[in-house]
Amino acid sequence: MRGISRHWKLVLPLGVLVVLATVVVSTSFAASKAKTVRVAIMTDCKGGFGFGYEPDIGGAQAAFANYANGKVKNKKKPSAGMTGIRVGNTDVQIVGYGCGDDTVPTAVKETRRLMEQLKADVMVGPLSGDEAVYVANYAKKHPNKTFIIGTAGSQDPTLQIAPKNMFRYHGDGAQWNAGIGEIAYKKLGWRKAAIIMDDYSFGWTSGAGIIADFCAIGGKITKRVFPPLNTTDYSSYVQQLPAPGTVDGTFWVVGGTGTSAALTAYEQANGALKPSQHIGNLFFAFLGADKVVAPKVAGSYLGGFGTAPGLKTGQAKIYEKVVARWYPGLNGGNYADGFVYNYYNAAWALIQGLTVSNGQTGAALHAKMPKTLRSGYEVSDKGSVKLDANRQAIQDQYPLQLVKNADGSVAPVVIGYVPNVNQSFGGLFTKNSPAPGRTQPKCVKKKLPWQGKIKVVKNGIIYPTVIK
Repeated sequence: MRGISRHWKLVLPLGVLVVLATVVVSTSFAASKAKTVRVAIMTDCKGGFGFGYEPDIGGAQAAFANYANGKVKNKKKPSAGMTGIRVGNTDVQIVGYGCGDDTVPTAVKETRRLMEQLKADVMVGPLSGDEAVYVANYAKKHPNKTFIIGTAGSQDPTLQIAPKNMFRYHGDGAQWNAGIGEIAYKKLGWRKAAIIMDDYSFGWTSGAGIIADFCAIGGKITKRVFPPLNTTDYSSYVQQLPAPGTVDGTFWVVGGTGTSAALTAYEQANGALKPSQHIGNLFFAFLGADKVVAPKVAGSYLGGFGTAPGLKTGQAKIYEKVVARWYPGLNGGNYADGFVYNYYNAAWALIQGLTVSNGQTGAALHAKMPKTLRSGYEVSDKGSVKLDANRQAIQDQYPLQLVKNADGSVAPVVIGYVPNVNQSFGGLFTKNSPAPGRTQPKCVKKKLPWQGKIKVVKNGIIYPTVIK
């Protein structure tokens, strides 16, 4: 046996030796090339949007669980973390969660902690408008890092600033309100209106969409009022609004915990709210407002969030089942909330980018980030969000109405479909135009691409008829 063994070693075929050598070299090469991509999720845990902390993290991590093998540690608490995230041959590690409070100083501290101290390669986030303006400027100074906006809706990050390493797979605050001004004009007969909006970048951007849409169809904005974000006593700001009867209605762009307080102040000054005289942005219905705010204004119309609660399409059902599988009951089971949905899409886009880049980060990842993204509430373009040249989503939008259910609860229902709204808002906003602010945009009449073409939606089904 010893001789046979010695002989076998001597006559081992050359081809086998080559194969064995190749396997050893390939394995060693693969091991040397293996790397970990470090990801941070930046959101708010304090301030007016602190209750978005777990929904945001859960949205992102549901995508990592479903498409990248992530193992959920606690289905009731997304911030407990994940393990095992892997994209192809690349390990993905969530190195930390940002704890913002919707202010720039905290965003500065948290972004630097995540990107510099914890050495994240990629940030998914932030949540709020001013935070995103800061992060966009930070991104310009750190071109090898990647930033995918979580759900912040300020216009500036992807239009006026537009760093090449920043991506947004959802609309900005103006895009979300496409169509709501026309609905006020046609369905409610509004011709003159006031608007009250949070005095910061998202409030201005969200208000800009309402102003642009309402004025484009022929309406007039007679008064603009600007309470600071996180105001608690709105009485002095409500007093600045025109008295009921002197305008047809008021647009509300007051977010987070301030929405209910602002409406309460209005009631105290002017009596019971008449739903036909009040239209809100997304904060009339999302992130818990369906239980706190909506009952005050049941019947009111409101702008959307790039989502479509109750939309009866295959893609919508698939998306909602994915989130429910990994985090059942997240955000009270309201998976159509944009705080969940937009973070989900950001992480889903990152997974696709890492897949195509073979786990490379920096410029290689930026070049491979998807230019289209199939997502739950898209109908146009075979159900895909498209990015424009500034890496900003062109997205379908869905105006809503608050409707009382049989059990007495009030929930948002989709009543319109506005396809493919881009960030320029029909040419009103450009890279060289001033970012939305207290006086921007002007109130101008203009033909918008969707004007007179908003499709009717009933019971989650889009019909060919248009809203009149």
